[in-house]
Amino acid sequence: MIQDRNGKLYEAYYMRVFSYAMTLAKDRSQAEEITQETFFRAFSKKASFRGEADETTWLCAIAKNLFLDERRRQGKTAPIPEELPDARKGVEQAAVDRDASFRIHMALHALEEPYREVFELRIFGELSFREVGLIFGKTENWARVTYHRARLKLQERMEET
Repeated sequence: MIQDRNGKLYEAYYMRVFSYAMTLAKDRSQAEEITQETFFRAFSKKASFRGEADETTWLCAIAKNLFLDERRRQGKTAPIPEELPDARKGVEQAAVDRDASFRIHMALHALEEPYREVFELRIFGELSFREVGLIFGKTENWARVTYHRARLKLQERMEET
């Protein structure tokens, strides 16, 4: 019975938690480790789930805490992984895409907190404003305003470069 519930929880939320972990870690293997540890802890501590937030928010909060713990343990952040260009694209287009992607990542990296994390949760983690607000212990409206400000700041930085 418990295993069946855990399996359903895993199937229902794996991709959302993994996507969120990828936004945090920016490294596939680290994101996979965070995701696995998140579900291990969730299954171990299911009794501690108070139902104050939905399960996605609860799982993402566990993932965030795991990421922050690992980051503190390492004492540094991992570099942004290099991506291989798509072989179907021409070399020139791949260079332009890579340059644009790099500029976006640089602007996003320079964005101060909580704007960066709210933007990443909303875009890369595909979380609702309500879920983002719950992760931060704030309101849905706070998440909307913070996301909007983050977008404006990113646009300004992109126009400057």
